[in-house]
Amino acid sequence: MRRTGKNHWHDEPGFLGKLPGAVYVGAGICLIGTAMLVGWNQGNDDAEITTTAAVTTTPAPQTSQEPLLANLFATNTKAVAKPAANSSTSKAKPVERASAEELIAQISASAPVEAEERAPLLWETLKVKSGDSFSSLMERAGFSTQAWYEVVNLGSSTKALTQLRVGDSLKVVKDEDRVAALDYQLNVENTLQVRRENGTLVVKTHNTPIERRTVSAVGTIESAFYSAAQKAKLPDNIIMELADLFAWDINFALDIRYGDSFSVLYEEKYQNDKKIGTGNILAAEFVNKGKSYRTVRYSDANGKTNYYTPDGRSMRRAFLRSPVHFTRISSRFNPNRLHPIFKTKRPHRGVDYAAPRGTPIMSSGDGVITFAGTKTGYGKTVIIKHGERYSTLYAHMNSLGKGMRRGKRVKQGQTIGTVGSTGWATGPHLHYEFRVDGAHRNPLTVKLPLAEPIKSRFRADFEAHAAPMMAWLDALSQTQVALNQQ
Repeated sequence: MRRTGKNHWHDEPGFLGKLPGAVYVGAGICLIGTAMLVGWNQGNDDAEITTTAAVTTTPAPQTSQEPLLANLFATNTKAVAKPAANSSTSKAKPVERASAEELIAQISASAPVEAEERAPLLWETLKVKSGDSFSSLMERAGFSTQAWYEVVNLGSSTKALTQLRVGDSLKVVKDEDRVAALDYQLNVENTLQVRRENGTLVVKTHNTPIERRTVSAVGTIESAFYSAAQKAKLPDNIIMELADLFAWDINFALDIRYGDSFSVLYEEKYQNDKKIGTGNILAAEFVNKGKSYRTVRYSDANGKTNYYTPDGRSMRRAFLRSPVHFTRISSRFNPNRLHPIFKTKRPHRGVDYAAPRGTPIMSSGDGVITFAGTKTGYGKTVIIKHGERYSTLYAHMNSLGKGMRRGKRVKQGQTIGTVGSTGWATGPHLHYEFRVDGAHRNPLTVKLPLAEPIKSRFRADFEAHAAPMMAWLDALSQTQVALNQQ
């Protein structure tokens, strides 16, 4: 820049580079060039100032520091004299400028604070192993005795943490050696949560409710019930429960036929719109050899839940038709059977169910064990007395159930042992006998006593509950017929 006359100037190359006060904040963020162009009027004692501000900016990436930079620039406008509104000249005043070092120091000091505020919680999962307690688990994770004691000392609300089981897990957040946060799953719906708020630990239970959705399935048997149920995409626990519901009327080892069909309404459990398991069977139908069997689940006003036929008779009988699931009959009740080992005619006073070794054996009814041990030809055997008139025998067991001994009470469907081939047996099977007043009866044909029907005071409520369930089964039955005709 050179002067060519009074108050006249011409630009020269590199002029901006020569201006004083250029400030660079960060690498490539922003360049502030401030030029004070001073003119004067010769012969006048009062100097006049002509002020021009030249600012060159380079676009910066969008970062969390942009508002801070904007504020700093706004604050620093006092470093640039603003031209008068109606004139290019004004009286000279001292000019104050913030240095580059001051701007950078302010940015550097502010940035870590914002990063710290946005830092996410770092959760660590602790698995409970054999021999672990809450204290040993926490100390192994680096917490001090004072830290875990502070949690336990919160009172009865954290008592569950002192009763951890192998396989449980805790999620924790550490603040130096203190607990900042802790989560422990109490059950499917509830989580114990501990949080540090204003320096103090606070505990609460967070509930995530379970939604129950009703779903349905239908199937037709072509070879075996289990394979047909799997084809219908029924979960294993629902398959077993369905078989148990009709086990008093249908022997699944003997009675199943090609073309038999089933329909079932059951619950699926969801949490946060994610399936977490299955619930109860609400209603079901099984058509066996052309005869329909139906059942519906009902809970009375006393909270007692059971399965009933549409006319209010309990599905539960005093005895199961078969004490093992999904097996075949290898030998029937026969007073003149030829013994497979001794090759002589010896009465076969029971039914043999062939099954893989280790298959669970169930008690066919409630009762008391009168014998549990080894009998010569029977091998490992259990005998159960059911009231005054009835008794059942289970022989050739591979092993007796845990705790099975004389005098022990057992419930219908309770596992009392497993299938084996002890005693006089050619292969793994269960030999099952049924006795009435001490005399042997054919377990496949003996007339079994019925359980109690629904109480009369609950009948009206039961019928109102059962009606829509039966209508739903009717609709499923029609669907099944349509599918079979395709």
